[in-house]
Parts: sequence; structure tokens; C-alpha cells
Amino acid sequence: MQTKKQFIKDMIKDDMIDDIFVVKFKKPVEQYKRGYKFELRIGDSSKEIMFKYWGGEDENTVKALYDSINKDDVVQVSGRINEWNDKLEISANDRNTIKILKEGEYDVKDFIRRSEKDPEQMWQELNVFIDSIKNEELKKIVDYFFKDEKFISKFKESPAAMYIHHGWIHGLMEHTLDVIKIADLIQKLHPTIDRDLLLTGALFHDIGKLREFEVKTSIRVSTEGILIGHVTIAIEMINEAAKKEGIPEETAMKIKHLVLTHMGEYGSSKTPSMPEALALFQADQTSAQMDHMIDLKENAQTEDNFIYNKDLGNIYLG
Repeated sequence: MQTKKQFIKDMIKDDMIDDIFVVKFKKPVEQYKRGYKFELRIGDSSKEIMFKYWGGEDENTVKALYDSINKDDVVQVSGRINEWNDKLEISANDRNTIKILKEGEYDVKDFIRRSEKDPEQMWQELNVFIDSIKNEELKKIVDYFFKDEKFISKFKESPAAMYIHHGWIHGLMEHTLDVIKIADLIQKLHPTIDRDLLLTGALFHDIGKLREFEVKTSIRVSTEGILIGHVTIAIEMINEAAKKEGIPEETAMKIKHLVLTHMGEYGSSKTPSMPEALALFQADQTSAQMDHMIDLKENAQTEDNFIYNKDLGNIYLG
């Protein structure tokens, strides 16, 4: 089994590279003045980088190599680290090799980012909140999921996104715990809020992501995720649990309202109509946007004192 020698985050200009990466996407073969070239976006668990292959004049040879490579393949490539438009890239030519590895020849952990927090510690913290729910109806439906070993195993491993926030193994659990902690603080400031209902909504708001994402050599959106989405998937899961556990219709509707509205005007079919739903929306936004901004700041590669992001605007790096 081959393992990573050097991660992308540690690479510097003029390094010579002979290492393994996962293919994120491909750009078509194009002609240039000396022959034909193509580009691959490749990555590991630390970052992504462009790989540019400068082939010779035989178009068929270059296209055959290009066609042999698929998205999500793990490839061993060699080349040199160059800098283009203030970004590092790997440059190779037809003297360099590209080898496609088979399953079992690599460790998938080299390519999927993982939470920097201890997953078992996070699970223990989450269980303190789960055990604090007193309402019998809410406790019953929470236990339907969070006492089921198959659900727990998948929940603890699942990412919360591909890229935007908590896009790593254990990311869903990390994000859910953050949301619950923020929501619990909001409830302490506004004690008339139904804490049990708010915590239940926080636990359930993203459970549809267990089926929205698939984790192989990359985090990918499933067909169900593309066509239906995690909010609708979560509602289906809650409907099934409520029916099996005999949860009263009004209680189930309140839970579903929190799930349906947790993205506010940014992607929900309804906006919050209850204080608990508004609190969950604010908690979710705070967790997601803070994580996204901090991650962008910590991984910025520029000599400027700010970067721009289309979702968050200018981010100061000082």
C-alpha cells in the first residue's frame, strides 16, 4: 500500500513531487504551441492543487492518457511545483509518469480531511445534551435515532458539507454540537424558549446529510442529495420515526418546522414562525459562517492583508 510522502499544504515552489493524490475534476485536452495538454484538479486531506500535464505533439497519445483518468481516481504523479497567478501548481511533461492506483493500493484517509477535534469527546458532549431532554415525546423520537447503533455510527463519521463548512469526516457531529451549544446559550438568554424542542431541532436539523453525502476518495453529493436534498430527506426520516413511535401530530409538526426553516431565506421553503425556529436558524448560521470564515483565513495563500469570498465578502488576514 502506498501512502502520502508530502501533503499539499506543506509544498513549496520548486519542490520535485512524486506522490499520490485524488482526482477532483478534469479539464479537457487543449492544444498549445508544443503539443497537447490537459489539467487535473487533484487533492489530499490537506488541500487541493492544479496539476498541468504538458504533452507532446501526438494528440491521440495525450487524449488516451486523459481518457484513462476518471474523477475520484487515485493517481501517482511526478512533476515540479511552479507558481502561476500567485498560486502553486504541479507541472509535468511527457517524461513524467501518471499511474492510476487500484483500490487497496492506497489509504483513503490520505485524501479525506478529518476533524481536528476528538470524535469520542464530541460524542460524549453531545450525549450530555441528549440526556438533558425531559419532554417524553421529544425524548422518545430523539432516542429513536440517537440510541440506534447503525445511525450513531454513520452520524459520527458523516461530513456536514463538501467544502463550505465542516466538510470533513466527523464534520456533521462537530457542526451539530456547535449548533446545540449556541442554541442552548440563546435559550439561557431567552428562558421562555422551549429548550427541549430547540435541542431536538438542533439534533435533527442536518440528519438528512447522512444520505445527502457519500464518502469514498472524496466527499460527493449522492443522487438523492442532488435530486431531493438534506432538508426533505430529514423530513422523511422524522415522519417515519414519528409514525413508528406514535408521536402526536402537533409535536411532529413543530419539530419539522424547525428543520424546514433552519436555513431561513437562504434555502428553506418556510421562514421561522416560532422563537425556537429562529434560535435554531441563528445558531446554524453562526456555526456555519464562523467555521467557513476561520477556515478561509487560516488557509489563505496570499501576501495581501485580505482575501475576498463571494459568500462572506472581504476577510481581513491581519
